Formats: sequence, structure tokens, C-alpha cells
Amino acid sequence: MPGSLKSERGAALILALVVLLILILGGLAVMRSMNMALTSSGNLAFRRDLVNQAEQAVAKAVASSFPLGSAATGSANTSVNYSPVTLAANAQGIPNALLDDTVFATVGVASNDLTGASSDVKIRYIIERLCNIATDTASADHCIVFEQTPVGGSAHLSGNAKTEVQPVYRVTARVLGPRNTKVFIQNTFTKPEA
Repeated sequence: MPGSLKSERGAALILALVVLLILILGGLAVMRSMNMALTSSGNLAFRRDLVNQAEQAVAKAVASSFPLGSAATGSANTSVNYSPVTLAANAQGIPNALLDDTVFATVGVASNDLTGASSDVKIRYIIERLCNIATDTASADHCIVFEQTPVGGSAHLSGNAKTEVQPVYRVTARVLGPRNTKVFIQNTFTKPEA
């Protein structure tokens, strides 16, 4: 009898060690899973912050440097990063000018680059008129346009009132952030020709 008690004590110790090892491994797996979840949510928040900064920069770029009048028609204006025609782009629709600095130099100037909320965030943008050819007047023949029929006032009295044609412009921004992060955003808008 005394021999069987000793063997039972040893078996219980081994069983307890195996259960403890399983609990430790389970705890490590849970900690690793939590760390990965925190890292993923941190990266998503970081990316969302860069997108917000890009949207603010796009609004600022359009408000401060969108070419007005005749400059917004058939002439390129590199001083404000403006192209009167749609630029060549990659498969995702990002203009090559934002992917290659040499190509960008033909469309805009680096001095127009904006700084984000911190000094390590750099924002570059270009404005394109979505046309196939550089011409002073936009038409549906060679441009993507927004057509709006006149409304209000005496517009209903004239059966042949001229439809207002507005070219569509696209602004694309590239944000370079910390840890080699790149974010691209695009917005389209219309603005009547001068």
C-alpha cells in the first residue's frame, strides 16, 4: 500500500504541470492575439488620420491655388499643379505624376507640397481637368462634363435656353507619413469656366 501512494503523488504532480503548461500557453496566445488586435486598430487609426489630413489639404489646395479664369481652361499651369487634360495613371487610377517625381516635375512644382499636422507628413497634390484635349472650352465631345439646365426666373419661358456645361475636375493627393506610409485620395468637383 505505501508503494501505491507514492506513485499517485507523482502522477498528480505531472498532471498538474501539464495543466499549468496548457494554461500558460493559452495565456500567451491570448496576449499575442490582443497585441495583434491593438496593432491592427492602431494602424487603422493612423491611416484614418492621414486620410483626414489629406482631405483637409485637398480643400486647402483647391481653395488657395485652383487656377481661375483662362488658366483653368486649355493651358497647363505648373505653378499651381494644374493640368488641362487627364494625366496618364496606373491601374488603380493614381496619376503617374504622383508616383514618379520626374513625371511630377512636368505637371507641378514641389514647393506646392503641404505639410500635415506634424512635420513628418508631406502632402502632394495635382488638379486635372478631365478632358482628352487641351482646349479653351469644355464640351461633352472631349471632356467629362456636368450639364445643368437653367431653372428659376424666366428660364421656363424660353424653350431653347442654353444648358450650362461645367467641366469636371479631379484633385488627387498623395500623403507620405511616418513609417513609409502612403495614402492616396481623389475628389472630383465642378467649377464653371470663365
